[in-house]
Amino acid sequence: MLDIKFVRENPEAVKENIKKKFQDEKLPLVDQVIALDSQNRAAIAEAQELRTQRNALSKQVGVLMGQAKKDPSKLQEAEEAKAKVKANADRLAELETLETELAGQIRHIMLQIPNIIDPSVPIGPDDSCNVEVQRFGEPVVPDFEIPYHTQIMESFDGIDMDAAGRVSGNGFYYLMGDIARLHEAVLAYARDFMINKGFTFCVPPFMIHGNVVEGVMSQTEMDAMMYKIEGEDLYLIGTSEHSMIGKFIDQIIPEDKLPQTLTSYSPCFRKEKGAHGIEERGVYRIHQFEKQEMVVVCKPEDSMKWYEQMWRYSVELFRSMDIPVRQLECCSGDLADLKVKSCDIEAWSPRQQKYFEVCSCSNLGDAQARRLKMRVKGEKGTYLPHTLNNTVVAPPRMLIAFLENNLQADGTVKIPAVLQPYMGGKEVLVPKKA
Repeated sequence: MLDIKFVRENPEAVKENIKKKFQDEKLPLVDQVIALDSQNRAAIAEAQELRTQRNALSKQVGVLMGQAKKDPSKLQEAEEAKAKVKANADRLAELETLETELAGQIRHIMLQIPNIIDPSVPIGPDDSCNVEVQRFGEPVVPDFEIPYHTQIMESFDGIDMDAAGRVSGNGFYYLMGDIARLHEAVLAYARDFMINKGFTFCVPPFMIHGNVVEGVMSQTEMDAMMYKIEGEDLYLIGTSEHSMIGKFIDQIIPEDKLPQTLTSYSPCFRKEKGAHGIEERGVYRIHQFEKQEMVVVCKPEDSMKWYEQMWRYSVELFRSMDIPVRQLECCSGDLADLKVKSCDIEAWSPRQQKYFEVCSCSNLGDAQARRLKMRVKGEKGTYLPHTLNNTVVAPPRMLIAFLENNLQADGTVKIPAVLQPYMGGKEVLVPKKA
């Protein structure tokens, strides 16, 4: 969410930013919110003047009532002053109600106006305009056929989607045996990887209040993603970033406590609306999964440095597991409204002979901090911090890339050295059936 003062002073820049995000339907919101802000500031000024008058009139009434005891002719003047006090009180009550209504309308609109994107963001309407920046590792297409990822898992008796369908419906799964162990090994390795980078490990709440949801994401994202607990002001998290950033709601952080660098484990729950192609079946796009996340709260001047560092952590992690990846810069139309800049890390799929998303790194500027009323107290006063987040690893989707890139011609799957301690020393997984 932008600062209303910025919108008031830079309306054309805000409109140009909306155009760059291909959201022209939001252009009228800028003039609407400026008009409402003008009304609100006028109401605040009038209310303040009335409070000043009230104080003066109240003193005058007291003086006149005292004088009236000795001089009855002063009684009429005292009653007139009382009437003015009453009229001022009634008008002040109206103005206070109006201020509340206008503030609510202003916030509702401000939540819809997108954040100002970084000048380096490529301009385009959707993800087809995202730009490949660089590749890490050589993508290889083996000389043997690579089965669909659920077929690979089934060869290890590692997945049961039929039973999950009977129990929970589409979009759920049972992971079993070596595949389930591999799933947990990747999460444990990712946890320790980030701890070794100096991040503090955290297991956050898996449900959050509605005001936290509003603070960390746009209404569009919320409607598309979040599951609400019926009858309660609680939502299941779609990613642990939501509760990790929410941890700082209404808090003043001492400047010497920055940066806050946290890595968190959580299950994640998503509606995942819409139809998807064959390669997004199986465990690619599902309603429930587990994830290791990284979150940074820092000084504004440090956020781009952290952004660069965070996506590179993802690259380092995937390359340590022999998975080729690339960095893809997200274009303006593919950025969620709160984001200043974002990139995806995509893993190579030998089966599809293309890359697919496994991590998403985002700099949200001060948008979440403003929504959540997070502040930093420094030597020169208080200010809003910047917030960033990035996926460390999100199996089971990540397992697709892992299994395809480590599959051998005989159906075995090699275990990279970094994962072997988490797999009981196993160097290779041997299928139970062809």
